[in-house]
Amino acid sequence: MSIDLNAFNKFFIDYQQRFVHFACTYVHDEAVAEDFVVESMMYYWENKDRLSADTNIPAYVLTTIKHKCIDYLRHQQVYQDASDEIARIYAWELSGRIMTLEDFEPYEVFTKEIQEIVDRILDALPEQTRKIFVMSRNENKSHKEIAELLDITTKGVEFHISKATRTLRLALKDYLPVSLLFFYLH
Repeated sequence: MSIDLNAFNKFFIDYQQRFVHFACTYVHDEAVAEDFVVESMMYYWENKDRLSADTNIPAYVLTTIKHKCIDYLRHQQVYQDASDEIARIYAWELSGRIMTLEDFEPYEVFTKEIQEIVDRILDALPEQTRKIFVMSRNENKSHKEIAELLDITTKGVEFHISKATRTLRLALKDYLPVSLLFFYLH
């Protein structure tokens, strides 16, 4: 048995670096290559009694290393294919998010939302106040024209417009700066 162990040790020392170099050529990772060589040498040692006397031991061990490298590379290929597919799906999803965001117009969202608030507030105003405000903002009538049409004073018109504007300003305070409110409501 000690002769076998001495022969194995000599074989290990003589071939280890060559086998590591061979495996590393394919797996591109020295630690993995070293593991494959040690595992293959151990596999030979554990199965030496089953081999025929004329077995070419270096070829036997190298064949074991070759199969370990192939298994490793196939695993790497499966991993890479899966990673590529995940990257492709992520890129597609990312493109979708970019396109959606590029097409997104915050002003359209806020304009619709603001218009809904304005309509709701105007509907809730007393009829005279709403009527005067609409005549001023939507029909572009002057205070004097509105006063003559409704048979009230211009101060009364100003009061109703001020009341409507103040109510709208409060309702829209989170949406528009005060300076834009006047522009938006024209």
